[in-house]
Amino acid sequence: MTEIDHLSALRRIGWRDEHLPTPPFTDARLGRVIVQHRNAFEVHDGVAVLWARTKSSARRKDVDDAVRPSVGDWVWMSAAINDEWQIEARLPRHSQLRRIAAGESGREQIIAANIDTVLIVCGLDGDFNPRRIERYLAIVGESGATPVIVLTKADRADDAQACHDELRRLAGDSGHVFTLNAKDPEQVAMLSPWLGHGATAVLVGSSGAGKSTLTNSLLGVERMRTNTVRENDSRGRHTTTFRALIQLPGGGCIIDTPGMREIKLTGEEPVEETSFTDIEDLLGQCRFRDCAHGREPGCAVRAAIADGRIEERRYEGYLKLLMERDAAKLRAAEQEKRAADRVQSKALGARLTDKYGKR
Repeated sequence: MTEIDHLSALRRIGWRDEHLPTPPFTDARLGRVIVQHRNAFEVHDGVAVLWARTKSSARRKDVDDAVRPSVGDWVWMSAAINDEWQIEARLPRHSQLRRIAAGESGREQIIAANIDTVLIVCGLDGDFNPRRIERYLAIVGESGATPVIVLTKADRADDAQACHDELRRLAGDSGHVFTLNAKDPEQVAMLSPWLGHGATAVLVGSSGAGKSTLTNSLLGVERMRTNTVRENDSRGRHTTTFRALIQLPGGGCIIDTPGMREIKLTGEEPVEETSFTDIEDLLGQCRFRDCAHGREPGCAVRAAIADGRIEERRYEGYLKLLMERDAAKLRAAEQEKRAADRVQSKALGARLTDKYGKR
């Protein structure tokens, strides 16, 4: 295969640069992670899907998820042994969507890497939750990708336009919001500007929001399994149980993901610059510079709440996100300090052993 053919093949799975990188070692194979299993990966090299693993040192439980390859990553692999390739290195990411993993571990989780667009999918049924959308916009704001809000199940909603208008206000002037029936290919075609040749998008949203249905419509075939949702809360089972990158007929790629129960901030999100720019503008209009936005006279925020320009619950949600973001930033700094202290302590122990020997 010539370099031009190789470049063309890689572009079909999302390669963005005009040239191929220089291989770091002899017989290095470049590929993109398309499926992530517990201890192994499916990697596409532009021609075929290969089964690969990382080095054993990268599979330890104490290795951060941000260091391991994730779906969407470009990796260098060494020659296969018994039809299994070994991932030797990961190329730098131009974007990554991440959160703190669900539960109490506090570990960072990479949802998808090297993405251009994040399609935030929300069903127009019991799944509709603007406060959750604000959380998604916060983590997307830090990712380096463009957010696009997709409201599905428009055929089942009586107030679809009102929901659309509410999220348009959240998204701001530069935001994109689409209301559609995910089963209708003609309506789904509205998303084509973000799914062109070489582009990569990731689908995020609750289980049952319609991500797999949307993927099937984009593919033109029933490839992704779907389930009905529960009537009491409009939630579905996790029909997608792992993240997977899929090539689309139009030349783009889409990453389908399992539904997210929790969206925890990492501490790096630009909350003020996402869906709260109107509130940020008000903060500088108060009579007093140190206004706490409570009962102070001349408070622009309270005036806006009183006359209906902003909802009080949305302002409270803004404060909650700021507090969570700042707490996550502090927690991350403490974890980094503890890790540095462990390294320093281990180095000191090694020096003492070298000088005085083992006791």
